[in-house]
Amino acid sequence: MDFFAQQEKARRNTTLLIGYFIAGMTGLIVTLYLASVVIFYGALLHHGRYRSYDRNLYQNVELTWWKPQLFAFVALGTLAIIIIGSIIKSLELASGGSAVADMMEGELVPPNTTDPDERKLLNIVEEMAIASGVPVPSVYIMRNETAINAFAAGHSTGDAVVCVTRGAIKLLTRDELQGVIGHEFSHILNGDMRLNLRLMGIIFGIVCLTFIGRVLLRSNDRKNALPLFGLVLIIVGWVGSLFGQLIRAAVSRQREFLADASSVQFTRNPAGLAGALKKIGGLSFGSRLDANHASEASHMFFSNGIEPPLFDLFATHPPLAERIKTLDPAFDGQFPHVGEMVEVARTSAPSHPYIDIIPNDDLPGGLADLGRIMPTITATAAMAHTGKPAPAHLHYAQEFRQNIPDSIRQAAREPFGASALIYALLISTDATERDQQLALVAQNTSEAIRAETGRILPDVTSIASHAKLPLVDLALPALRQLSPDQYQQFKKTLDPLIESDGQVDLFEYMLRKIVLRHLDTKFFGARKPSIQYYSLKGVSADCDILLSALAYAGQEDPAKVLDAFQQGAAFLARIVQINFNLLPADQCDLEQTDAALNRLDQAVPQIKKNIINACAQVVAADGIIQESEAELLRTIAETLDCPMPPFVQP
Repeated sequence: MDFFAQQEKARRNTTLLIGYFIAGMTGLIVTLYLASVVIFYGALLHHGRYRSYDRNLYQNVELTWWKPQLFAFVALGTLAIIIIGSIIKSLELASGGSAVADMMEGELVPPNTTDPDERKLLNIVEEMAIASGVPVPSVYIMRNETAINAFAAGHSTGDAVVCVTRGAIKLLTRDELQGVIGHEFSHILNGDMRLNLRLMGIIFGIVCLTFIGRVLLRSNDRKNALPLFGLVLIIVGWVGSLFGQLIRAAVSRQREFLADASSVQFTRNPAGLAGALKKIGGLSFGSRLDANHASEASHMFFSNGIEPPLFDLFATHPPLAERIKTLDPAFDGQFPHVGEMVEVARTSAPSHPYIDIIPNDDLPGGLADLGRIMPTITATAAMAHTGKPAPAHLHYAQEFRQNIPDSIRQAAREPFGASALIYALLISTDATERDQQLALVAQNTSEAIRAETGRILPDVTSIASHAKLPLVDLALPALRQLSPDQYQQFKKTLDPLIESDGQVDLFEYMLRKIVLRHLDTKFFGARKPSIQYYSLKGVSADCDILLSALAYAGQEDPAKVLDAFQQGAAFLARIVQINFNLLPADQCDLEQTDAALNRLDQAVPQIKKNIINACAQVVAADGIIQESEAELLRTIAETLDCPMPPFVQP
């Protein structure tokens, strides 16, 4: 399953969704218009019966189906209601996944929680994120829900959340919960989340007709047709809801099979996911949710969260038995009995009160020597797993998480500690520069944060370069807990800290860009840019800038710089007949590279794939990609919202 192909499919489904929306609005307008003609004609005749002085006039009225003024009134009114309702709901969801989690009465799990069940859940999410190459999403729990269910929501990886029910963390084993989270990460990676949020906004606009109909129906004025028209609006709104349910089913049903397959491909443990589905079938309340807004988000859930529809045509999820059969062909259709939550919770509690234990007999000694990392990577291998993490990546993530020094582990789970961790990643190994940078941290923040930075600095300095990017992703949930003022202080400290040694290398710039890109979404409501570029020709100048900057960053000899650039340019030239040119160093500085990346982020997925592939060719111009070059490539991929897993030995 190709990541970029799935992203492109999600984009096309968005276009298809707009088509469904237009078709639905057209159908509603025509239906309302015809109903209006009949209602007002009937009202006219009824009015004439009680007006003897002009009865002859009313008796001569003929039913005319085409009334331009009435059609214009109905069309504009319907469009206004649906569009305004959709805009209101879309603005409500503008903050991303957290808005959906709040709507579903979810509670944010603090990164430093010591609750055994919550810690188990967070550990699984952290491992999945590290293995996938995406920022660790915020995690929510629906504490009032005893059913087994979950969902992922967000506009992009920067504002994504994973939300699970209390029943899921209490009733599922670690392997089963991992299968469920793997399923949700598939929705994150495949671009389903943004489509799902747009679907919520569109269908809410249609439902607004029903709300207005109820208001009109309460009217006690019998001299007009408003109550009757209100009844029509309710009926039409109900029909619109059915149409919306059809859209949900058309968009989401097959993607559930894809998410199941991706989860198994990721974990190599079909029994875990199948076990979770079997427990849903054996639980008296299954996966049904009690939240008031469950029907609005029904297409997002891991399993059907509302009452099953009367007809399969309206189902947003395939039948449980069908999903299980795909994972476990020997399944006989009999669901196991699932006991009460209290009993399961008591028997499934981990042996240690605060640590999620994973059996692992070959863990290395620390992040400085984390095993199984590939010493060199080819350009082909660099692209092989983009958006498609494998079991080797998950195993690496488990090793990584368990080998984090306690000082860094504690820091990454606290807002101030996470800030100090980012500062420490940017501090020089030179003693003189280090002292100046620590003083700069104290000057811009506080002595306490400077002390925390100094405390974890020895452990941070000793870690391998390939561990830096996962540490940044691990710190993001805690950084999201900063107050707006604290975040502004954090931002103002980064630039002088990076520039304090008189130079800014490409990795420092990329590190800063990743952190701010994901956190600005939280604090300023920044949204993922819309698609603007559908051809490489539109971004050829930006490709010149990016490939030139990479060539200069990896080589010093002018001849090798030119050769490295030409490797990437030749790859793109085979796709589109354009001449790409190596720019002078002063024309591809960090400011220009930043602007180029911002524009490239507005390209369709296939263009991004080709650009990242060209970048891999540049850094692999000598035949291999060294560890530092590999992490730089991963950083570029993440800024383009194309998660690239760690490079590990299969």
